[in-house]
Amino acid sequence: MKKELLSPAGNFDSLISAIHNGCDAVYLGGKKFGARAYSNNFSDEEMIKAIKYCHLYGVKIYVTVNTLLFDSEIEDVLSYIRFLHQNQVDALIMQDLGLISLVRHTFPNLEIHASTQMHTHNEEQLKLLERLGVKRAVLARELSLEEIKNFKTSLELEVFIHGALCVCYSGQCLFSSLLMNRSGNRGCCAGICRLPFKLYCEGKEIKTEGKYLLSPKELNTMDFFDEIKKTEITSLKIEGRMKSSEYVGLVTRLYRKLLDGNTLTLQEKKEIAVLFNRSFTKGFLFKETFKSLMNIKTPNHQGILLGQVLEIRKDKIKILLEEDLIQNDGIRFKEEDKGFIVNFLYNEKGLLIHYASKGSIVYLDNKVGLKTKGKVLKTIDSQLMESLNRIDEKKIPIHLFVKAKLGQPLEVTFSDEKFTIQRFGKVVSCALQKPVTEALFVEKIGALGNTPFVLKKWIVDMDSSIFVSMSELKALRREIVDALKKKREEQIVHPFFEVKRQLMIQQEEKETTQEVFFHVLVRNEEQLLCCLDLNVATIYVTDEELYKKYKRYEQVYLRLDRVQSSFKDYQNERLLITESGSLFKYSPNNLIVTDYYLNVTNRYTFNYLESFNVKRITLSIENSFQEIQSICKVVPIHKFELFLYGRPEVMVMKTCPLNYLVNQNKVCSVCLEKKDYYFSDGGNKKFPILTSPKKHITHLFFHEVLSRDFLEYKRIGIQHFRIELFNESSEEIKSILCKYR
Repeated sequence: MKKELLSPAGNFDSLISAIHNGCDAVYLGGKKFGARAYSNNFSDEEMIKAIKYCHLYGVKIYVTVNTLLFDSEIEDVLSYIRFLHQNQVDALIMQDLGLISLVRHTFPNLEIHASTQMHTHNEEQLKLLERLGVKRAVLARELSLEEIKNFKTSLELEVFIHGALCVCYSGQCLFSSLLMNRSGNRGCCAGICRLPFKLYCEGKEIKTEGKYLLSPKELNTMDFFDEIKKTEITSLKIEGRMKSSEYVGLVTRLYRKLLDGNTLTLQEKKEIAVLFNRSFTKGFLFKETFKSLMNIKTPNHQGILLGQVLEIRKDKIKILLEEDLIQNDGIRFKEEDKGFIVNFLYNEKGLLIHYASKGSIVYLDNKVGLKTKGKVLKTIDSQLMESLNRIDEKKIPIHLFVKAKLGQPLEVTFSDEKFTIQRFGKVVSCALQKPVTEALFVEKIGALGNTPFVLKKWIVDMDSSIFVSMSELKALRREIVDALKKKREEQIVHPFFEVKRQLMIQQEEKETTQEVFFHVLVRNEEQLLCCLDLNVATIYVTDEELYKKYKRYEQVYLRLDRVQSSFKDYQNERLLITESGSLFKYSPNNLIVTDYYLNVTNRYTFNYLESFNVKRITLSIENSFQEIQSICKVVPIHKFELFLYGRPEVMVMKTCPLNYLVNQNKVCSVCLEKKDYYFSDGGNKKFPILTSPKKHITHLFFHEVLSRDFLEYKRIGIQHFRIELFNESSEEIKSILCKYR
């Protein structure tokens, strides 16, 4: 099975670097609606240029429209998608379920890939995507190769093979949004997982070897790539739209080499490490242990070991080199995490030098006030960077056919095996002096040096003793090259077709005096019994045994986990579902309410979920009052549920911090103690940690209780409100409900 190497392009330089280093496809974003808002990204003019450039070289181009969309943005995003479709983009990468459904109906010829932001981690989700008309699913990074091999699906599958990792399941992180008002689901992630934290248990700090307790290493599967090649995975994806063009070029080149069946040298592996790494991991793809996944000591680029500090003076630092060092290289002193560019390099005699080899002793200016001896890292290799900026341009092989017969027009044909361009010249005449030879035809027509093409094969069918003007040959060559270039650039990938859609009719204004219902999520039996006594409309329980014990009460529902690797045979149960696989699996035969983790931010996602005949749909926490008000005008308001009060989960992780920080990666037992563990930012913010012993899934909660203005939302007609309890007592629950009632 032919596999696709998919490279990132945060700007045009990266796109060029990816193409000429051997990628089969690139993914990139426009100025809006992409999950990397802080990448340079592409304007509309640059996007058209990028599509043509990719298609010229036979490279596919996928554009990210993979953020959640608010109601107010739908017309703008459809206009943008129309523009991309008209300009023959190969596929869109999308997250928003409602927008995917809308685009499949509006632009049925357009290919859709489900973004990793869709949290696709089980086979039931793949079935839903199949039914939705998606062509490819970008799988969750938490899946192993073994799990992926067991999927039975008609979809193309795509996995990440290199680059930065998220500690939280993608599309499920609210940390940046709630803490910094920068939504990861909207392309504005603030990288909270790269910040320092402290770990506490029952109010006492637990000492750790580092302070970046949520920071993963960089994924690198180069040493295990043969195992990936043996799978049915279609596309192998490199992360890095925020990375440099040099990074994109080198990583693409090395994986191209591996994909073509070659092996990497030690020098090449060293080059990728010095270019960028936070230490490397083979990731969940290869069932890496938690300790091997995380680098809690630093979230920064590590480079490679350069040498050891032997002596520190006020003005100079003496170093024994374990790698070559060149002027303009970048270095970092590991113990103090200080670094600089080597502007001046001295030998043992104090003389300025440009280069020092491995094993040498050198002196550097102490311009960072270094005080501690220790390891020195090389973080920039200036020679490597210079070489990566010299790109060997990819050439498109051409077959040439020339027919030159006396008394007939000269015939010249170029073929690239996909397109054929033929042109005719003047009638061929008899040579009066020096006749044209086959070699001369090939030389003049095959002079393609400054074009994207290179002549590989040729056939010249000619009479002897003929004359053809050299200027005519050059003119024909230019004309054919221009025509073939245009043909490749403007090829039709997916014929543009748009189905005119009906606009949703605004609901009539209704009296807003309807009865209000409170739906409460509980975490223990005491809370459940209290809510039964208070006669709340719905009680969501997180423990299945508790649900079974009390399911005789019609208001008691079981909230399913956000990560589902297997599915029980639920029939005629009451379920709060938190991921799309459970929606697909259980909606036909159970009473379903959807949770806010399905990220409903617009009317189209609401309508798509409603098509599964669910009882209620909980809106995303990330909706503003204005956005909720907008949705209320076009969909049945009595089917909304709105988060009103609680401490929401900000992360759900396969990584278990308690295992690698407390239990030291031994057999997991810490979570069974049921002690109060939390992360602290060093100030007053405490983020509680709850773990699932059976599934080894970690849930990280917000540092404070969030609450909405109840009366404001009641005034616009919302009837169903969610209250989520954490560790509240019965008295506190009564107080909360009394306040709202």
